[in-house]
Amino acid sequence: MLLRFITLFSILSTFTVNAAQLDSFNEKLSKSIANELIKQSIPGAAYTVVRNNKIIAMENFGYTDKTNKSKVDNNTVFRLASVSKPFAATIAIMLAQEKKLNLSDPITKFLPNFALATKGAADKIQLKHLLSHSSGLMPNAYDNLLHENWNMAKIISRFDRVTPICRPAKCYGYQNIAYGFLQPAIEAVTKKSYASLLQERIFSPLKMDNASVGIDVFLTQNNTAKPHILRKRVKTGQKTRAGKDIRRYIWRTVDVEPDYYKVAPAAGVNASITDLAKWLIANLGNNPEVLSPALLTELTIPRIRTKKDLRRRYWREHLSDAHYGYGWRIYQFEGHPIIYHSGWVAGYRADIGYSPTLDIGFAILINAESNVINKISSQFWVQAHELYLSNNKR
Repeated sequence: MLLRFITLFSILSTFTVNAAQLDSFNEKLSKSIANELIKQSIPGAAYTVVRNNKIIAMENFGYTDKTNKSKVDNNTVFRLASVSKPFAATIAIMLAQEKKLNLSDPITKFLPNFALATKGAADKIQLKHLLSHSSGLMPNAYDNLLHENWNMAKIISRFDRVTPICRPAKCYGYQNIAYGFLQPAIEAVTKKSYASLLQERIFSPLKMDNASVGIDVFLTQNNTAKPHILRKRVKTGQKTRAGKDIRRYIWRTVDVEPDYYKVAPAAGVNASITDLAKWLIANLGNNPEVLSPALLTELTIPRIRTKKDLRRRYWREHLSDAHYGYGWRIYQFEGHPIIYHSGWVAGYRADIGYSPTLDIGFAILINAESNVINKISSQFWVQAHELYLSNNKR
């Protein structure tokens, strides 16, 4: 398994696609995505597909909010939620490969007040365990306190009541607050703010012109997608072929919540679909001066198995293996590695993924809390696999 992923980025795409095939692929994809968005009355969305160092599809749907005054366009900024984590991991690995950050350092080196109920346990959690969600902490430890207007110092002080569920590197437990602990470590060794570092090392070099970190920037931007939560579902009086009621979804525009912005490495990035297209192209190895092959390899080595992912609706019949690396999930999807992450905060969903062996990437952003994004993403990868098979018939 390890050897397979070490050589991942030395593998070129194993098939070629002509213009007619791409047109057919994009037309089918556009129709299927539009159909799913319409069925759930999603206020606004945008998606992109990249391949061979190019954007081969980019489409927008709907409006930034329920007033229907401003349409979503290629530069409309959405919250990325947990799709922020690959950015944090990328910065951390950059610094580690430059010998500025030691991933074996305990988090207590940078957060001396961090303690757990088990004596000495906090000192055993290293930066690399935070990056791979293998700290041994219970999943989503104290996420609830982010909604309670607590600052990070107060939240950290509560961890002395937490007993680890396993030793570091022995089990998977997804974290947001603990992922946020990467920020003081990164800032301590660089003497720069986390936001300015992302701007300097990633956003500016890749010309991700709409990307930013934090709520203050987001609220001052003009072209932003507003968050929506589900108000109710109403029966339409129509039924599906299977006899199930067809319902209409009614969404309510809400204010942007500051809670998960407190943990910027976990969920603090804002970006447009154009930004994500450039990010995908770089992660596919096309900007080695920014994201080196060694960096991409280190990020995508599977570190801890995530068995629960194998049961994901829409994905489960296609997945044979699932791990977390550094900031990315690594799936085996119909025999192809998919480097993937999803995100969800109040009023937003985001999905992004790429396959080095297929040389293709996909990202979608929506301004509503809807699980339809899981269906759309999995359907994309099914279609990408079918495109591969159609070009490898013997």
